[in-house]
Amino acid sequence: MLILAVLRLDRDLLESAVPSFCVGCIFRFLWLFAGRAMETPVTSKVSYGAEPGLRFALLLDGCGGCTQLDIARARRWKPEDGIIWLHFERDHVAAADWINRESGLDSFVTEALLEEETRPRVEPVADGLLIILRGVCATAPDEEPEQQTDIDLVPLHMWIDVNKVISLRDSGHYITALRDIRQALEKGKGPHRTGDLLALIGDKLVRDLEPVLDAMDEEVDELDEMIFHGEASEVRQRLKLLRRRSVQLRRYLAPQRDALNRIEHDDAPWLLERDKLRMREVIDKLMRFIEYLDAIRDRTGILHDDLSTVISERIARNSNRLAALAALLLPPSVVAGLFGMNVGGIPGVNDAWAFVIIVMFVTITSVATLWLLRRIGWL
Repeated sequence: MLILAVLRLDRDLLESAVPSFCVGCIFRFLWLFAGRAMETPVTSKVSYGAEPGLRFALLLDGCGGCTQLDIARARRWKPEDGIIWLHFERDHVAAADWINRESGLDSFVTEALLEEETRPRVEPVADGLLIILRGVCATAPDEEPEQQTDIDLVPLHMWIDVNKVISLRDSGHYITALRDIRQALEKGKGPHRTGDLLALIGDKLVRDLEPVLDAMDEEVDELDEMIFHGEASEVRQRLKLLRRRSVQLRRYLAPQRDALNRIEHDDAPWLLERDKLRMREVIDKLMRFIEYLDAIRDRTGILHDDLSTVISERIARNSNRLAALAALLLPPSVVAGLFGMNVGGIPGVNDAWAFVIIVMFVTITSVATLWLLRRIGWL
């Protein structure tokens, strides 16, 4: 706007100050600069999520599709409208306020949904289920991937009944399982019922573990090769991190198996037999992953023993070399100490061949000591 204001100045005033042939150049430059400034778009960062604290609100149509809702339409929702799915950020003030004031849930359920540190579990309340599971934390699409040394299994808190699904996760966490289900619903290929949705969430959460375990198994093979080729110095830290990851995963996978098993045996009316059958398949898959993880943990234990053996052998070999070096230097040191004493009566003091004889003696004893050390395998 300042440039346009300058362009509105009296041209005669400008011509009186500068030569006339420069005036046209000045005005052309100002018009060009102003045009580029007006064409440059003003960008701003778009916040992800339907409302503050609300990641998304979906109304399932019962045929695999959905309709996105804002918070106002979500407040006007009635059970006869269909199945509603609300996904919140657990640590957001607005989400906590909605859960406490407008969700209509029991205080026991709301406290559990907003709890910070939780282990996987399932609690039946009336005709609904309070479910807390764990999923692999991924990198959001709008963020740069970071190299993680630890695997983070983040909590997913859920309340599910016949016509309502409320899920919560922390604002800094990103779970790809929910993203995949949401995309399937937007394409009309999603779940039809809450029981179907619950089984699909469990399946996706467990399926996300597979690439993690495959990567850990490949790293175990790589560390095994490095130990075999004598690269023990680079293995120690990586092996330590790998064992820590296996412990972290095992800490939550066993309770998650028990939680899914409890869902399978629950008698909620909205859980159909096919939902329980699919949950059984999810449990079997999780059991295989737990066994796979136990095998990885056992292999890391074996690698740790192999690494300790390699290091012990290296220390023993270096100690033998130092002992061999000391043994080689022992005869010359003894001879030098005896004939270097500043006392009377040392033989060969006045003999011209004494030094030659001593050197020959030291050489012979050193060669004999070297042969003996090689014979016993110290060198």
